[in-house]
Amino acid sequence: MTDAPIAAATAQILNAERDPAQKPVVKTFFDEATFTASHVVHDPETKAAAVVDSVLDYDAASGRTRYDSAQKIVDYVRAEGLKVEWQLETHAHADHLSAAPWLQEQIGGKLGIGADIIRVQEVFGQIFNAGTRFARDGSQFDHLFHDGDQFQIGNLKATALHVPGHTPADMAFVIGDAAFIGDTLFMPDYGTARADFPGGDARMLFRSIRRLLTLPEQTRLFLCHDYKAPGRTEFAWETTVGAERAHNVHVHDGVAEEDFVSMRTKRDSTLSLPNLIMPSVQINMRGGHMPEPEENGVSYIKIPVNKL
Repeated sequence: MTDAPIAAATAQILNAERDPAQKPVVKTFFDEATFTASHVVHDPETKAAAVVDSVLDYDAASGRTRYDSAQKIVDYVRAEGLKVEWQLETHAHADHLSAAPWLQEQIGGKLGIGADIIRVQEVFGQIFNAGTRFARDGSQFDHLFHDGDQFQIGNLKATALHVPGHTPADMAFVIGDAAFIGDTLFMPDYGTARADFPGGDARMLFRSIRRLLTLPEQTRLFLCHDYKAPGRTEFAWETTVGAERAHNVHVHDGVAEEDFVSMRTKRDSTLSLPNLIMPSVQINMRGGHMPEPEENGVSYIKIPVNKL
């Protein structure tokens, strides 16, 4: 059976190879505190742009937020004269808070995420006992993407691909010849994302990755994180389908599904939870908004005891 969304993304990538006007410009901002790469992608002709996976600075000890990382994106957008049409989230992150609502106030753009965010909201809404006032219908976002949805950023063609496994709601956004793949793959020398969060699935992650790796070998892949594999001295966040197929230490060509699932399951059992999972998920499942203030006007983040 033909995978229509992959076929559409492939045609889009090949067209970008033939037509330089369909190749987006990508500027990456790396937040070393959370090891997160945020990307600004834009159409060189119309200056239309999207921001992918932004970061709100958060100090866990004090509970205070800052906008230093997000301000760098604002400064770049304004300096380049870009018109932001989208604030895209590849998933509800567990390791950093999204700055999307603040960025919308500064530079605009509709907030979009995968439609299966409602599954994440249901699971974590229960874990954090969010109550009936927390809507579990994705309404905190301006747009919910489904597998194969196509959209435009200026003259650039874009395709949304559902790539679950790390979470049920992970999306990859193929824009021109560039794919923003969130937490699926890391750099070839580091491997793949974990799959042990509630709703995660190592087998599904393998299949999502292999699906992505059917895209043309020259496809540019922009990652959400880097942790510098042993022996590497610089952070990196851009690779290609060809490089991942040939060299990814977890899932290069020839790795069997059962072997990957066994490896990923064993590896995940040794990992501690991300330092910012408690605030991150509570904020990000709300589209980057803080929990509703209590009667004293203050928002509070819950920490469930002996739950996760």
